[in-house]
Amino acid sequence: MKTDFPRVLSLLRKEKGISQKEAATQLGVSQALLSHYEKGIRECGLDFLIRAADFYGVSADYLLGRSADPDGMTLTVEDIPEPDAVGKENTLSGAGVLPVINKKLIANSLNVLFDLLSKSQSKELTKQVSGYLMAAVYRMFRIIYSFSPKNNMNTFSVPNSGALESADAYMKTCEARVKKLEGDSSVKTENISVSSESLARTYPLFASSLFSLIKNCEDNMEK
Repeated sequence: MKTDFPRVLSLLRKEKGISQKEAATQLGVSQALLSHYEKGIRECGLDFLIRAADFYGVSADYLLGRSADPDGMTLTVEDIPEPDAVGKENTLSGAGVLPVINKKLIANSLNVLFDLLSKSQSKELTKQVSGYLMAAVYRMFRIIYSFSPKNNMNTFSVPNSGALESADAYMKTCEARVKKLEGDSSVKTENISVSSESLARTYPLFASSLFSLIKNCEDNMEK
């Protein structure tokens, strides 16, 4: 059984807000046995896996850590909504206009960055840049998530101790791999040769955001 199973099993019970004793009763096992499952001391059988999936309303793949989606979906390009999709999830509130401005600066700048990555025609470059950015978002989300003692850290498969350091190390690895690609013939550098003028011309909607982001970052770096 994958090591994600105990973590996910425990997480689902806590998110449901029930005790281990209550869950064990509903799942038809003893509390001691459920405790062993949640701690990874013992492996469950297929029948328990199915009962647990039905009880918590998730897929077996999610329980086993094979899918990040509770329904067991594997995301495709079509499944992922656009960043600026209309809906309540795209509504920011609470801290004035600052989150809105910064979100737009970052999102618009990423549009430019990923278009350049596409033009580079390098899967490896795209992979490493994407890995770096994902790790940066993951790291900040995890720090903010940990602010509230009510948030269950079992959401993450990597233990809290050393997780941020691991994310930093992964980011540095991605950065080193990107630098290693400089001069590599697989990267079509002729397609990503740009200037301020060409950026403004090619990306009339996004270039100003990128220029503002660069200025903000360098101002903060100088401070």
